[in-house]
Amino acid sequence: MNANFALIDYVIFGIYAVGLIALGLYVSRDKKGTGRNAEDYFLASKALPWWAIGASLIAANISAEQMIGMSGSGFAIGLAIATYEWMAAATLIIVGKFFLPVFINKGLYTIPEFVEKRYNTTLKTILAIFWIALFIFVNLTSVLFLGAKAIDTIIGNGDGSILIWAIIALAFVAAAYSLYGGLSAVAWTDIIQVALLVAGGVITTLIALNKVTPDGGILNGLSHVYDKAGDKFHMILKRDNPEFFNLPGIGVLIGGMWVANLYYWGFNQYIIQRTLAAKSLKEAQRGIVFAAFLKILIPLFVVIPGIIVYVMYSQPEGTTIIPGITEAFEKADGTTNYDKAFPWLIGTFIPAGLKGLVVAALAAAIVSSLASMLNSTATIFTMDIYKPYFNKKASDKVTVRTGRIAALSALIIAILIAPQLQNIEQAFQYIQEYTGMVSPGILAVFLMGLFWKKATSRGAITGAIASIPVAGLLKLNIMDLPWMDQMLYTCLITMVIIAGVSLTSNKEVDDPKGIRLVSSMFKTGRAFNISTYVILLLLALLYTVFW
Repeated sequence: MNANFALIDYVIFGIYAVGLIALGLYVSRDKKGTGRNAEDYFLASKALPWWAIGASLIAANISAEQMIGMSGSGFAIGLAIATYEWMAAATLIIVGKFFLPVFINKGLYTIPEFVEKRYNTTLKTILAIFWIALFIFVNLTSVLFLGAKAIDTIIGNGDGSILIWAIIALAFVAAAYSLYGGLSAVAWTDIIQVALLVAGGVITTLIALNKVTPDGGILNGLSHVYDKAGDKFHMILKRDNPEFFNLPGIGVLIGGMWVANLYYWGFNQYIIQRTLAAKSLKEAQRGIVFAAFLKILIPLFVVIPGIIVYVMYSQPEGTTIIPGITEAFEKADGTTNYDKAFPWLIGTFIPAGLKGLVVAALAAAIVSSLASMLNSTATIFTMDIYKPYFNKKASDKVTVRTGRIAALSALIIAILIAPQLQNIEQAFQYIQEYTGMVSPGILAVFLMGLFWKKATSRGAITGAIASIPVAGLLKLNIMDLPWMDQMLYTCLITMVIIAGVSLTSNKEVDDPKGIRLVSSMFKTGRAFNISTYVILLLLALLYTVFW
């Protein structure tokens, strides 16, 4: 037991865990006494209001990858990593304006279901299997590992002694309410989770600013950080920056960042599932812009702490105010462990009582994402694999039970694999780059399917398969391309392949399954439009100030 984690901290953390499980079970209880049907379990009875959708989108998104990985990248790179958050705000507007009207109009449960309606069952099945594998072997495992590593640093001794127990504990809390209650339990508890993680993140940032100079003071600390790490406050990196190949200058605004964001926010099941559960299209769009506003705020308590740690770490020899800080971040091979930044801040500076609250906030970010991924894995397996191939006439009771078994199985696999993830310098960047091998091809398939009626099933399958070797070729050292640029070129080349195959294989003017789009589908309400203008103005201001 870590002496820095007092009894009051354990009590607060315990209250959080028990309270969260109780709330999840309460909000998802069967009020009618008729049992849950598929719509209740997988789409929260299609009754989510805008504020629940927006909060749940952020809770599903912000996890160990951001709280731990993005803070680590803030240490290594600086504010430029915040472009993932700020560009996401603009992406959310595009998703709400142009993608959601089509998805909700078609009454979808899953994103693979859209593929079946637009293309064919074969491609749907291929993508469904791919997404299940991605959720289990990349998303669930990385969130479990990074979250457990943070808890091991704060509560344990940082030597991995409680890593496996932390993994099991996080998995248990997420499973305890999400397996029973489905999306309803996940979405409604996410409101509490978001409030908690924002409070915890802000507390950590303010205390760190107060401690970054011997004189103390939050404003004094902010001034000191900017003075000592001014080069860390540039959004657009120059080519001579050692991190340029992770964030390639202006390319983050006009290049592959759009591929990463459009894929993630527009066609990622565990994200988009919340909007599919909205009361109406208008409610879903309002939830989208609420999430966009929250995305603008997130770097304040996710990226800035990493920069603060960089300032503390880089003090001249003999003048550091934190004895032993160099050793704390040094790996056995002599490299710097950037991802230790956020948990180290909590373990070093947050006082007893508050520490329990901040760790609960960190756990909230992890657990909410785990719960979201589990529910989406269950939804895709049940609706796209089990029901069409194994039991077409499955009752609601069987469908819900199958979803729970699928989620539990996915979680067990992730628990077994998570401890194997070691020696990753910047976990957030690593996950983005790995996913970037496959996301451009999938994005191309969806964009062509949504907005080009001539796209055919043969063209889409050919493009999706070809995108992998294309991405591999672009990744060769002789190309010398930043991986984000590789994503852009892979997506564009895949779209050309889809177009070429479609035009040569389809004699019809349009594909029979092509989507008929009319301008009235994309009309948005006053609240959405005003919010969009405000968000775009804020983004323009931020990029201008921190260029």
